[in-house]
Amino acid sequence: MLHWLYLMITPVGPLPEQAGTDARPPFSSMVSAGGPSIFKSGIGCEACYEMNAPAVFRSRFIFDLIGTSIGAMAKSGLADLLRNAGILQVQYKKVDCKYPGTTIAFHVDPGSNPNYFATLIEYTNGDGDLASVDLKQALDTDGWQPMQQSWGAVWKLDGAGSTLLPPFSLRLTSLDSRKTIVATAVIRA
Repeated sequence: MLHWLYLMITPVGPLPEQAGTDARPPFSSMVSAGGPSIFKSGIGCEACYEMNAPAVFRSRFIFDLIGTSIGAMAKSGLADLLRNAGILQVQYKKVDCKYPGTTIAFHVDPGSNPNYFATLIEYTNGDGDLASVDLKQALDTDGWQPMQQSWGAVWKLDGAGSTLLPPFSLRLTSLDSRKTIVATAVIRA
């Protein structure tokens, strides 16, 4: 998708044997958190990146990687040495996300109510980043209402005093390719 860029990575989080639920597919402990310049204040959530082991440069961009992710870049038998090296300089580029064996998942925010709806959207194969999410209510055959990105991969719609009528259909538009996916009546009452 993009050419190689440069950043510094720092080890954070659990050791591979302590990774918990992120240790299972599709993530297999290959998770990270980017600073504001890459993560776009949460808008870059769900994007996927490929990293190329140490390079020599200076960068203002920092990516925090879980230990398993850092260890995966090491040569055989040197994972612990690389994990314990401190701040590393690497090349990175954005790549298509691939979540084999999964489908897009929508998790309704517990704060949702008849006048407010929010959902966490996971496993968007391809670009990963979403440019927009639109919601269609049960009785509205033609109208799509734009949702707002709340933070990270959470999108919300405030009914502004009006009762929202499920089931909801969601239309997702990817940021880079502008591909659109419609999940019809995916959120029930």
